[in-house]
Amino acid sequence: DLATALNDRGQVRYLRVEFAAAVRDYTAAIECQPGFEVPYYNRGLVRYRLGDFDEAMEDFRKVLELNPQFEDAALSLKQAILDKEEKQKRGY
Repeated sequence: DLATALNDRGQVRYLRVEFAAAVRDYTAAIECQPGFEVPYYNRGLVRYRLGDFDEAMEDFRKVLELNPQFEDAALSLKQAILDKEEKQKRGY
């Protein structure tokens, strides 16, 4: 389906380090199928890599709302929280 295709294209762009394009694809996949947790997770990973911890945490929380058993999302959320706290401690 379209949401899966957009998510897959986002993955290709992510691997090519085309982060803005990947985020657009993941967002489009979410708009096509709001209950599909995978593009939220993938978008959260990109946002995490870019240091946008609040947005990443929002995406990871949405994944867990849709699928509480998504262990990688739970781990990623914990890591984003820790990294945000560390960033704040260092003053940047």
